Amino acid sequence: MSELEFFGHIIDNEEVESIDGKRFDVWNPYTREVWAQAAEGSAQDADRAITSARTAFDEGPWPRMGRNERAKMIHKLADLMEERTTEIATLDTKNMAKPFEQAKHDVARSVWNFRFFADHQRDHVGEVYPMDSGHHTYSEFGPAGVVAAISPWNFPLMMASWKIAPAIAWGNTCIIKPSEDTPSSVTYLGRLAVEAGFPPGVLNVLNGYGHPAGSSITGDDRVDRVTFTGSSTTGKMVMASAATHLAPVSLELGGKGANIVFEDADIDNAVYWAVEAIFRNAGQICLAGSRLFVHSSIYDDFMAKFKAAAEALPIGDPFDPNVKFAGALASKRHFEKVVSYVEGAKDLGGHFHTGGVATDGSWSVTPTIIDGLALDAAPYCEEIFGPVCIVNKFETEEEAVHLANDTRYGLNAMLFTENLSRAHRVASNLRAGTVWVNCFFIRDLRTPFGGVGDSGVGREGGNFSREFFTEPKAVVMQIRR
Repeated sequence: MSELEFFGHIIDNEEVESIDGKRFDVWNPYTREVWAQAAEGSAQDADRAITSARTAFDEGPWPRMGRNERAKMIHKLADLMEERTTEIATLDTKNMAKPFEQAKHDVARSVWNFRFFADHQRDHVGEVYPMDSGHHTYSEFGPAGVVAAISPWNFPLMMASWKIAPAIAWGNTCIIKPSEDTPSSVTYLGRLAVEAGFPPGVLNVLNGYGHPAGSSITGDDRVDRVTFTGSSTTGKMVMASAATHLAPVSLELGGKGANIVFEDADIDNAVYWAVEAIFRNAGQICLAGSRLFVHSSIYDDFMAKFKAAAEALPIGDPFDPNVKFAGALASKRHFEKVVSYVEGAKDLGGHFHTGGVATDGSWSVTPTIIDGLALDAAPYCEEIFGPVCIVNKFETEEEAVHLANDTRYGLNAMLFTENLSRAHRVASNLRAGTVWVNCFFIRDLRTPFGGVGDSGVGREGGNFSREFFTEPKAVVMQIRR
């Protein structure tokens, strides 16, 4: 046990054990071995983190710091992240079997999150509203206070940075609770924030489980904002917890993304992105294109190419540079969940074009393509969060839109067509927070990100993050004549 790496809480710029000394094991899903331990946060540890963040906001320099100075410090953190890309990416690969090449890409995306919001808070400070009544009105966007952020395990560093970066950029202090499955890279980020010279209490990392660690920070009335990414079921509990003290919430929850391939699509391009959308990161992406609708006239051609592309994916050791798509799922618990859907699809009469549960004893499901399921079958309707694509035919544009919208989720959708008018028309009619046309997973950090229905509440990104992480204020001044 003494040889295992340890990841403590980062509270008040110190890495500490839990008050009661509890730890939990951190697993490597590929080797199926424990490689580290992390501090297991209690309600008392949460109280300690909240007190640190509250004091830092109420009395410390961070929210009172000049915007340029704050931006400079955040850029320093981003510099350190770039310098330590290999170390950080290694942690995410060991923690969830994410292919190392993907993990390095996630670090780069995380760095960009910090750089973007460091500059955004400096350059988007308010508006002026001319009035004819002899008054001058302008807006200010001051920090909201203490932010409680809970991030998921599928993109451990990147999704945490998506929450931390705008929160601290706008002058808030933050408590981030990473998933108990993947605490390492976020703890390492906390260490780098200390190294970058952040004042104590600005960024606190609280490791532990949803209860008591997570619920203690979301339900505390000293917390001013709550942002969560995870399952829809847990999101409802987070929202209820925050409602006890009327803290605004931003929730990015589950998805069951529709991918529509029309008869005039560039089939090779559509196949490429269909593979990316459901098999990258072993399908452990809330934005995954897990429901695929293909026009009947190109169905056979598309499916032949899709199957061949899926079967050509090298999977295995995530540190192998040839492995771009993970094999092992992030935990034994999650593997068992995905397996239950795969076996359920067999029982429901689904036709497997390829894939299934690995037979080597690993926590792996190979890239799986299934059709022939009823539209009310659980694998079709529910979020599997694995490399499992459910395919259906369609005949008309109206049918495709109806099928895509026939879900309680609404995070994202894709459509493939060379018809410009159809692209605009269908994109407008899809009930989703993001629609990609002839591509997938392309992000502009200025745009709104979030979902409808069971996919979440609110939007973040650019000015949308500014609205959430600040308290907008109107100032109205009389001009004497």
